[in-house]
Amino acid sequence: MLIGDVARHSGVSTRMLRHYDALGLVRPSGRTVGGYRDYSDEDIRRIFHVESLRSLGLSLRQVGRALEDPSFTPSALVSDLVRWAEDRLEREQELLGRLRTIDASAPTGWRDVLRIVELMQELASTSAARRQQAVLTRPESTTVAAELLAGAVLAEPDPNVAGALRWALARSGGDGVAALAAGVRSEDVGIRRRAVRAIAGMSEAPGVTAALADALEDPDPTVRGHAALALGRRGVTATVPTLVGMVVEGSYDVDAAEALGTLARDPEWAGRIITALADELAAHTADSAVRIRLAQALVELPGAAAREILRQLAHDNDPAVALVASAFVGVLEARTPEDRTRGGRPPGNPDT
Repeated sequence: MLIGDVARHSGVSTRMLRHYDALGLVRPSGRTVGGYRDYSDEDIRRIFHVESLRSLGLSLRQVGRALEDPSFTPSALVSDLVRWAEDRLEREQELLGRLRTIDASAPTGWRDVLRIVELMQELASTSAARRQQAVLTRPESTTVAAELLAGAVLAEPDPNVAGALRWALARSGGDGVAALAAGVRSEDVGIRRRAVRAIAGMSEAPGVTAALADALEDPDPTVRGHAALALGRRGVTATVPTLVGMVVEGSYDVDAAEALGTLARDPEWAGRIITALADELAAHTADSAVRIRLAQALVELPGAAAREILRQLAHDNDPAVALVASAFVGVLEARTPEDRTRGGRPPGNPDT
């Protein structure tokens, strides 16, 4: 079969067939009277073998060794090919991510594209100060996709840079909650913590409550705590057990008490919260620090029931608890009727 016919049947160009011939990879078995290449059936089969091995990523030199050298076994080479393919895919995924980020930012010109690329490069810097500066000095005219900022938040270990990124994300106006929600499901607890804190800071964005609700069942207490605080402020009563536990443990206990005070404005839940705090008082009779924190939480609650428990604590066997509770009773007595109904500390006394 002449070279033109082989090219049509095999899909390999005549130029490549001549290249194979020059390399000695596939040489036609014969020549016509006029000197043209004449390929046998065996030659054509070898062409298909060459193409098959090339499709796996082998170089022409490696293909030649595979077909001619019996000692050239596939095991080591195939392992290398797998590794090379994985590296190539990773690079392609990174490129695809960058392109999608630029596309989502809807640049109006190449200058915008260059600014976004520059920001991505700065955020990848090993210097925390440089990363923070890139966020804080970004021109207002440069629109950055929320997905880019969300991804940077999830990857940022430095607390100062993370704070700047959360600030920028909250001001971006984009839908970064979806990207952050994926971080809530990460196996890395550090990523989950960063995701929940960032979501909590986007209080007005859609999807916040649903994303934080998933975090409320997280095995990590810090993740649960941040989710409970944000949801409690939004009136989600499922947070009550977690918030009470935070008061007991002393983890953001002041914030947790304030969130319980917000939830206790619902009369139906006020009684349940007071009962939960009273049960913890009964369970921690020997721990002054826990009992004082529980007393502080009771100050945040409206109604006579919380005040009555504090009056009882003013006569507690523990002098420290009794002293603190007595002070709180005095604060409560100084409140106006409106303050007592609303709960919380009276104006002008933020430290009591």
